[in-house]
Amino acid sequence: MTVISSDAAGGTQVVAFMEMLAVAEGTSASPITRCDGYDVIVTGVDGRHRFDDFSTHPFANGRSSIVVNSRGLTSNASGRYQHMLRDWPHYRDLLRLPDFGPLSQDRWCIQLLKERRAIQPLLDGDLATAIARCANIWASLPGNGYGQPQHALDTLRASFILNGGNPC
Repeated sequence: MTVISSDAAGGTQVVAFMEMLAVAEGTSASPITRCDGYDVIVTGVDGRHRFDDFSTHPFANGRSSIVVNSRGLTSNASGRYQHMLRDWPHYRDLLRLPDFGPLSQDRWCIQLLKERRAIQPLLDGDLATAIARCANIWASLPGNGYGQPQHALDTLRASFILNGGNPC
């Protein structure tokens, strides 16, 4: 479950979307997580990875990115919402995040939803629009264009509902 409260997140619809994202990204149900996905690093060709130090993004101190496919593609996506290192300094400073802990990851996720103008569609129950507006951020969402596996809208809708969301 998200660490941030429903009120602080902007409502139950927003929290349900965040829960849906964690399921879609494979972090909250990862067999290696000890912290509901907040400690998961992108899975690589060498297996699954986790981190325990939440003081900063796990790749901020020079850790090499993870090789994620046989073509040599690498990633440093980390945490419940698979935040990228390249974005960490900007959001850390913008949101005055004290660390890469669960509450900071939740706040960053909400900021991304705001920037993609996904909050109002969520509040209106328009899950499809919210997903479409965020597809360029999360590779697990349909329409992402990254050439990676995507979840079907019906699967995401079921997860959203299971986590307390109310779509139209």
